[in-house]
Amino acid sequence: MAVIKNLEQLVQNGRSQTDRKARELALKSFEAAVRAVDPKMLINSKLVLKNSILKVDGYTFNLNQFKNIYVIGGGKASGSMAEALEALLGGRITEGLVNVPKGSKHKTEIVKLNEASHPVPDESGVEGVKRMLELAEKAGENDLVICLISGGGSSLMPLPRDGITLADKRKITEDLLKCGATINEINTVRKHISGIKGGWLAKKAYPATVLNLILSDVLGDPVEFIASGPTVPDSTTFSDAVKILKKYGLWEKAPESVRKVLLQGERGLIQETPKADDEAFRRVFNVVIGNCRDASMAACKALRSAGLNTLLLTALLEGEARHVGTFLASVAREVAASNNPVLRPAAIVTGGETTVTVVGKGKGGRNQEIALAAALKIYGLDGCVVASLSTDGVDGPTDAAGAVADGKTVERAVEAGLNVEAFLAENDSYNFFSRLGDLIFTGPTGTNVNDISIIIVL
Repeated sequence: MAVIKNLEQLVQNGRSQTDRKARELALKSFEAAVRAVDPKMLINSKLVLKNSILKVDGYTFNLNQFKNIYVIGGGKASGSMAEALEALLGGRITEGLVNVPKGSKHKTEIVKLNEASHPVPDESGVEGVKRMLELAEKAGENDLVICLISGGGSSLMPLPRDGITLADKRKITEDLLKCGATINEINTVRKHISGIKGGWLAKKAYPATVLNLILSDVLGDPVEFIASGPTVPDSTTFSDAVKILKKYGLWEKAPESVRKVLLQGERGLIQETPKADDEAFRRVFNVVIGNCRDASMAACKALRSAGLNTLLLTALLEGEARHVGTFLASVAREVAASNNPVLRPAAIVTGGETTVTVVGKGKGGRNQEIALAAALKIYGLDGCVVASLSTDGVDGPTDAAGAVADGKTVERAVEAGLNVEAFLAENDSYNFFSRLGDLIFTGPTGTNVNDISIIIVL
């Protein structure tokens, strides 16, 4: 099954035979990466059900010992995860509801799929969370709650803390997304203005047993930051959240309700998020079923199979997108000049998640900005590609998953009357690559494990 809808056009945009080959290799390795973290495949490979015994990641659950099994959760992959889990457990599931992105195509019979908004939360998401908490709170000591959590869960599972409106939560979320804050920093703030994140879901579900199946979109898989850790002890504090807003100059601009809650929390006037010594976490089992490294390794395997000398440079890449693009281009030039750190024909894979500090008025995403910055530095190299892709198929506030650049991208841009530096200065990578026909389109992939960037030097 094809993942990239416009793969053939992207290949043909290469001006030389070697450029076209390099583009094809990069794009097909992206497809291998996305397929490797398909939630259905992961659920089916990681969970084993034999008679009434469910095994996952070394844990064993006798399903006959549970009176009820409830399924709740949210995220970009939650619909696909719910579909696969329902196919595995069938009628053993008592009831369930997960929040999924609007337009989700997944189908379930028992677990209800509630469509909600991402990346900015909406009222439908709030209503879904309230219904999830009803299920969690009615679960007893002899019940099992299975949580399906993936990237995007922070936005798709909104429940503003008392005193904070959804509009205020939207405002602070949008500001954090634009200022260059890391996902961990964003989620630290989210946890302290939420009634479900930062361990509150586990607290509500206690004394039920909770099995949390996680598709990670946070580097290094710190489970407390994936979807803002609804079933995980929170190591951060109200003071941390305040410091983050001040660090990025957002404190004075933050809605009054947000500042009020954070200050009350800092002063001990309202309860902190549940910590590791809380008894609720004794019955919680958190299992990461897939992550960025899995996708990166699958890309490497595909490239090796195609005959390239392949290196996984890191699955923990982060930093400002344009600087990362320049760095990746520098690595490509080193390979072309000296066969270091990999002999040609070479492929270098990185996984991770960069940030974009928006200073211009353009449109784009972090992967498109990586490719645009790289294009400037690989100018003139034949058979050299730097391409970057968001595994969920949505790069920033755009309908593209990423973009591909090669050594002729700047040449083609100049011929089309495009000033590369000007587009980069305006954070306008989408319109730049749209004019060249080099945006990557996949549509929503149903998974979400950060981003993959590929360097090819033939």
